[in-house]
Amino acid sequence: MATAERLAEVYPEIVIPLDHGSAFQLLAATILSAQCTDAMVNRVTPALFARFPDAAAMSEADPAEVEELIRATGFFRAKARSLIGMSRAVVDRFGGEVPGRMEDLVTLPGVGRKTANVVLGHALGVPGFPVDRHVLRVAGRLGIAHGDDPVKVEAQLCAALPPDIWTLASDTLILHGRRICRPKPLCSDCAARATCQFARSASPADTKPPTRHDARRVRTPRR
Repeated sequence: MATAERLAEVYPEIVIPLDHGSAFQLLAATILSAQCTDAMVNRVTPALFARFPDAAAMSEADPAEVEELIRATGFFRAKARSLIGMSRAVVDRFGGEVPGRMEDLVTLPGVGRKTANVVLGHALGVPGFPVDRHVLRVAGRLGIAHGDDPVKVEAQLCAALPPDIWTLASDTLILHGRRICRPKPLCSDCAARATCQFARSASPADTKPPTRHDARRVRTPRR
């Protein structure tokens, strides 16, 4: 898939944006990132992980204390339940270690395929292809996957790419979606424009960079 490889050359600096020191901490941070920016998650996790550094500690946490520590991330009560429930399941069923299989990860409270794939690829060295709204948008516009069902798009992308670059390819599409291929795309700055189906078929108005007036109205999208 030459287009994905070309984009990977454009973003050589990719790193997971969520600060963490273990698979458990990345799992917790990814749960917190729902409807919240990565920057905000990184602001609250130092205090959270200092108090509850692993599954054993988090499994015995007072929900009220966890809620207060993560309040700034939004939906803090539900997220606190997920963190504590996930930790108890990891302790009770997996000996305190985050499991390295998708089928096990998705049984944990608060963990779906996207979260599981993030942890597999970035913390456990297991090929994973997280699909979020940026991947859906960019892959669809480039014509390398089709549909709006994350599971189906994940299957298409995994079938088209070798497992050893799944995580990198996902990171690349996400970063490209944040920087260039936004809902209002910056097609003039896109390294993949020559092979992009959207750019070839879109009207000039669709690919015109946003004006200063537009920029004032557009907020940074959440992850």
